[in-house]
Amino acid sequence: MNGVVIIDKPAGLTSHDVVNRVRRILGQRAVGHLGTLDPSATGLLPIVLGNLTRLAQFYSHSEKTYEGVIRFGFATDTYDADGESTTPQQNVQLNYDEVRALAAQFQGVIEQMPPPFSAKKIAGVPAYKLARKNKEVTLQPVPVEIKEFEILKTTGDRAIFRARVASGTYIRSVAHEMGQKLGCGAHLASLRRTSVAEFAITEAHSLQALEDRMQQGTAESLFVHPRNLVPQLPSVTATEESASLIRSGRSVNLPEMSRAPQVKVFYGQRDLIAIATRIAGTLFHAGIVFGGAVD
Repeated sequence: MNGVVIIDKPAGLTSHDVVNRVRRILGQRAVGHLGTLDPSATGLLPIVLGNLTRLAQFYSHSEKTYEGVIRFGFATDTYDADGESTTPQQNVQLNYDEVRALAAQFQGVIEQMPPPFSAKKIAGVPAYKLARKNKEVTLQPVPVEIKEFEILKTTGDRAIFRARVASGTYIRSVAHEMGQKLGCGAHLASLRRTSVAEFAITEAHSLQALEDRMQQGTAESLFVHPRNLVPQLPSVTATEESASLIRSGRSVNLPEMSRAPQVKVFYGQRDLIAIATRIAGTLFHAGIVFGGAVD
């Protein structure tokens, strides 16, 4: 079973928990995901199955969008609501214009300090493993890009926001640093991811829905159509002869794609058989070959 299914991750599960659940539901060993979500976060988690796990390399720097709530008044050690308070709690009544102006300071390419409870590695060890043992966590700021950061509403001590960010950006760190700048502390109260690359939350399904469809024998009806994957690459449909050559690792001529540096090669409408790179002229070589049909 090869494909991509978009899961709406519930709170309380790690991304790896979701992968394990999908493995159990589908009876599939080769399962991965395209971008970790924190356990407390909800929303879009693309799951890749079978040979299409090899597509993960095309999504390692994907843009993401989020909606969430920042609570002002105290900071936490994890920078979110799951952590322990690290500052005295203050009563805060936010001013919308002030918070909106503050949010503008975080747009663009900025230097961001990752949270101590994060997957960033220190001498090969994930920071969160050190933090859990109360060991010193010394991280360095890294450049990240926040393409959009809009405060939609403020109510009491909470600010509702929407953000569009480049890969590697921690929304938890944004919340923490906003609290520092206002001098009252803050943390991420809730977070929901609404898109990753070309995938949108409207395409997402619950784990229960996937299990129900699997029991009905129609699980693959929830999969993203293969021609919609990696949309930056044009698609070409191979003949039976060229498909056979591609599957055996041979280079083939694709005259209709003479100007494309890289293409998705299909046999029929749904069988994604390869990602091919142009060698010269109309000659392409399949650097990534997928075995078996998707449908």
